[in-house]
Amino acid sequence: MKKVMVTGADGFIGSHLAETLVSEGYRVKAFVYYNSFNSLGWLDTSPKEILDEIEVFSGDIRDPNGVRQAMKGVDGVFHLAALIAIPFSYHSPDSYVDTNIKGTLNVLQAARDLGTARLLITSTSEVYGTAQYVPIDEKHPYQGQSPYSATKIGADRLAESFYRSFGLPITIVRPFNTYGPRQSARAVLPTIITQLLSGKEEIKLGALTPTRDFNYVKDTVDGFIAIAGAQNTVGEEINIATQTEISIGDAAREIIRLINPGAGIVCDEQRLRPEKSEVNRLLGSNEKIRELTRWRPRYTFSQGIAETIEWMKENLDRYKADIYNI
Repeated sequence: MKKVMVTGADGFIGSHLAETLVSEGYRVKAFVYYNSFNSLGWLDTSPKEILDEIEVFSGDIRDPNGVRQAMKGVDGVFHLAALIAIPFSYHSPDSYVDTNIKGTLNVLQAARDLGTARLLITSTSEVYGTAQYVPIDEKHPYQGQSPYSATKIGADRLAESFYRSFGLPITIVRPFNTYGPRQSARAVLPTIITQLLSGKEEIKLGALTPTRDFNYVKDTVDGFIAIAGAQNTVGEEINIATQTEISIGDAAREIIRLINPGAGIVCDEQRLRPEKSEVNRLLGSNEKIRELTRWRPRYTFSQGIAETIEWMKENLDRYKADIYNI
């Protein structure tokens, strides 16, 4: 692929992916969410020499006409645009259907009409729900434990249907819990870090016992690019996982040790998911991606957290540590 488009390029993972693709010699079109402020999201913080190489298209993933127009002339698409906050999906599920399912359908339809050579659809480890066995491989059953995860399951299955029905060259890419610079405070690790950096002595969190398989964002981006560069990944669903797990409580204690060892943890009821909605264990298998590509995780949790803390120290003014961000 010579020219690629990244939907959701203004977001956390998408901005890192767009920058890395440019650095690796791709011609990149960034599909960003239209707004009247000319904001490019996190791309506004990209180095000028990188941003100058990116073609920007402002649109709305929910609009099929704009999506089709944006996809003209590109060889491949990395589809990352989505609504991802789980608590927000509890009271606004319609918006998740429109963005995650219909938005993905718009990309699939345009790719079919335009003959797009390669299409990567971004899934999430949340489609698996609480692990029924570990490590979770790509054959694990799906379980919609939140409206968010249900819409991502729907989007994945739509993508599969376009591969099987129309031969569309699709790969479903399933990152486990990505973290790193630029991540929203709606996610657990940034909320811990920003509270500590703001001088809080008591860190407000929800459940501490669930475990997660945390991917540093640079490893996640490397996984996307490795999958896109391998022809044997077409038609596959592929996890990007470290195949290690850590509980939310242990992760919080490690971050506390690095920033303010005297801080404590308190339970904030509003941060708890409904009992049957909480995903209690996520530990992904990376056997398939290692078999099909040369990808290997390069960052340990300690290394990734150290880089993330340093970035957030320099960008703390971008966060509102006093407000619970759903």
